[in-house]
Amino acid sequence: MPDVPENHSRYGTDLTSGSIPRHLVSFSVPMLIGSALQTAYSLVNALWVGNRLGPDAMVAVTVSFPILFVLTAVAGGLTMATTILVSQAYGAKEISDVKRLIGNSLVLVAAVSVLCLVLGHLAAAPLLRAMNTPPTSLAIAVSYLCLLVWTVPFTFGTFLFAAVLRGVGDSKTPLYFQAVAVCLSAILDPLLMFGWLGFPKIGLNGTAYSTIIAQGIGLAALVYYLHRKQHLAAVHWRDLRVDWDTSWITLKIGVPSMLQQGMVSIGVIILTSLVNTFGRDGAAAFGFGLRIDQIAFMPSLTIGMAVSAMAGQNIGAQRFDRVKQVFKWGLVVVVGLTLIPSIMALTIPSLLMRAFTSDAAVIAIGTKYLRISAFTYIGFAVLFVSNGIINGAGHTMVTTIFSVVGLWAVRLPLAYYLSHILLRRIEGIWYAMVLSVSFAALLSLSCYLSGYWKRPVRRKHTLPTRRMPQPVRDDPGAVPADVRAGRRHR
Repeated sequence: MPDVPENHSRYGTDLTSGSIPRHLVSFSVPMLIGSALQTAYSLVNALWVGNRLGPDAMVAVTVSFPILFVLTAVAGGLTMATTILVSQAYGAKEISDVKRLIGNSLVLVAAVSVLCLVLGHLAAAPLLRAMNTPPTSLAIAVSYLCLLVWTVPFTFGTFLFAAVLRGVGDSKTPLYFQAVAVCLSAILDPLLMFGWLGFPKIGLNGTAYSTIIAQGIGLAALVYYLHRKQHLAAVHWRDLRVDWDTSWITLKIGVPSMLQQGMVSIGVIILTSLVNTFGRDGAAAFGFGLRIDQIAFMPSLTIGMAVSAMAGQNIGAQRFDRVKQVFKWGLVVVVGLTLIPSIMALTIPSLLMRAFTSDAAVIAIGTKYLRISAFTYIGFAVLFVSNGIINGAGHTMVTTIFSVVGLWAVRLPLAYYLSHILLRRIEGIWYAMVLSVSFAALLSLSCYLSGYWKRPVRRKHTLPTRRMPQPVRDDPGAVPADVRAGRRHR
């Protein structure tokens, strides 16, 4: 039977009943606000860098981003597995499984984050050279990236607790602490970059230091809050253990997602290298264009995560009829939101680029980029919603295949062919991006329509259960000591 505590509702939100549109909106809005805050910070940071530090500094940020994203992709994969398994267990009202998953995932994430930190330091300089980073930007980029990788352990921890909270239907709590971290970063950035108010003048590295400080404080505050509230997501030392069966299921779901995000990140590195062959202006325009893309992709990413958590709970509760409604309403909401940035990118691209730079050559390249890239936004909307349903069932290997095919079999070969052979212009790269996203979206949509998601991974690989000591027969009121301890803990 499901082990539902009396205070089950305080841990999150049951998404297996009630209005689906209301749940989708209420669950998505906090994540959307959090994404908006993060994107706003990224845009403000790009404005500081582009207008005050120059194109070389912007190129350093642009080439560093995909390398850091490779590292955080590992965190994204493991924590996506945690969200899927927690949401399915929570939907089935199996709270003991939820606690075991959280403790096990924390051990895995901590170990992997340390490994990624070490690898990030060792690989920073060789990778930046291999990416054809312009010589004028190379030294700045190496110094900046070597500092930025220190954010990896804090990013991993924040991802994990946010994933657990999303799995139990709570998307609001992570927002509060994310807002604190983003606001603190935004305040520290100019102080450390330009030496205002007596702070040391560090230049571009100032934004790396501000991110490290802000993320560390944000994660510590979140952990403290969860313990004070005695939340289900609060982890105690006795919960930190490796359960090999649970680890196997987590890795079975998480590794494909890690590979997916990692291969996407590596693909972005190769794509950035291809862009860099067209010179500093092309690289800078691509960097500014990616910042605008962040805004356009924000609804797709957010609704996709919401759809995954909602689908996970309903699949765990065997409510397949509601999963179809989650898909329908997710698609309606995300397409509606994505139309706005799509229209802006098509109609006022040069105005958007002028917010970041006054360099006429960069603006010209960036304007063409936005007009072409606008056609990828709706494709991403469809892709993330249908992938959200498939991931909610735990079939992350399937969505990984879609990404690998779309990126490595379509985008990269086509980008090289169009930009260096057929058109011999940088715009060939932009056209390849549109075609690859459309192809991946069609693959994902076809898989959803096939109904493959109705066979969830967790049902195939049920988490092992531990036998609880039973009361002695001659004393029906007897309660085992470990059960009494558990009640005191709750």
